[in-house]
Amino acid sequence: MSALGNHILVEFSGCEPEIMNGVSTIENAMVDAAESAGATVINSTFHHFSPYGVSGVVVIQESHLAIHTWPEYGYAAVDLFTCGDQVDAWVSFDLLKEAFKAKNYSAIEMKRGALNLLNRLDFDINSIRSEAKNRLNPDKYTRNVWFTDKDDDQGLSLRYTGEVLFDQKTEFQRVKVLETYRYGKMLALDNMVMTTEKDEFHYHEMISHPAMFTHGNIKNVLVIGGGDGGTVREILKHQSVEKVTMVEIDGAVIEACKEHLPQIAASFDDPRLELHVADGIDFVKNADSTTYDLVIVDGSDPVGPAEGLFTVDFYQNCERVLKQNGILVAQGESPKFNEQAFTELNATLKSIFGNSNAHTSLLYVPTYPTGMWSFQWGIKGDLDPLKINEKADEIGAFVNENGLNYYNFHIHKSSFALPNFVLKMLDK
Repeated sequence: MSALGNHILVEFSGCEPEIMNGVSTIENAMVDAAESAGATVINSTFHHFSPYGVSGVVVIQESHLAIHTWPEYGYAAVDLFTCGDQVDAWVSFDLLKEAFKAKNYSAIEMKRGALNLLNRLDFDINSIRSEAKNRLNPDKYTRNVWFTDKDDDQGLSLRYTGEVLFDQKTEFQRVKVLETYRYGKMLALDNMVMTTEKDEFHYHEMISHPAMFTHGNIKNVLVIGGGDGGTVREILKHQSVEKVTMVEIDGAVIEACKEHLPQIAASFDDPRLELHVADGIDFVKNADSTTYDLVIVDGSDPVGPAEGLFTVDFYQNCERVLKQNGILVAQGESPKFNEQAFTELNATLKSIFGNSNAHTSLLYVPTYPTGMWSFQWGIKGDLDPLKINEKADEIGAFVNENGLNYYNFHIHKSSFALPNFVLKMLDK
């Protein structure tokens, strides 16, 4: 042995973008590459970045394997560093080339720690060996696989098991279900957090119950989006509701949640639900006027299939299909994360429903970027969401009967109290 370590710097190109963007796939390949080369894996730490890119390292007893990917270029930079004579990093290289389906590659091999340039130092090796007996490697290596939902300036990271429970690329988006350690199972669309088991009630209770109690007698409801089923579940807790029409563009979302998030997708079998797997924008455009007491737009961020849910034409049609005193509630983005979409949607609703009939409520969802989120309202009539004092007892009884975890009478009223910076954004 002429050196302490062998270092191979590799560039893979022409790789499949989906593989380069799959954190679990890459983590498994990197661990397999280490073990196939004869290394002892200590732990793995991998992050996925939204919308694309994976970084990670597999720490081995003999050093490490590291990677960063650029899926948009089909490119990965890989660092294979091994020590001693028992591990062959070229075995790892061969395995990764196949796993990533790389069409091209380049590799530079370097010897690290040339022994003819180093002097061995004397120290108490016996005491070190004694201490090492108390630090035996676990039989199963520690996995640190992270999902990150971010924009160019900020993001949210969640650690998950590394296993992907559901992964399907549809004509609209990529649908995934992962199991996180802190928030349970999570639905992600195009690598953006949509909902999790542990905090879904924040969103679903607040998109539903404030409007239900503001109106007081809602019978016919239209839900655009909401494929996880949580909004429908909450609406159908109200006995006054006779029919809910739900229009979700991507059936894979419904199937994924039925299988892996059944406590959220709990009401798809309710006889009052009429489910359409179709384009909600077209559905509203072709729907009869003055049909619904409540329209809920439970869409994702304004990209991909949800982009059209933020247009003037769409909301004009939503207003048209509402009955008198009907209410529109839309997922309104965050005033701290997607400021432009937040303010533009508010301006759109003011132009359609009038300044006094466009309302904004705030809520907090821990797994959404910045935590602060909004619902934006348009009311076709003279209802006021703050004039519910006489319903305090009714709301309290409903909350207790249904075991709600977020919504109550005081939260209803306080959610419409906006911080000064939000008032300035909305020119109020």
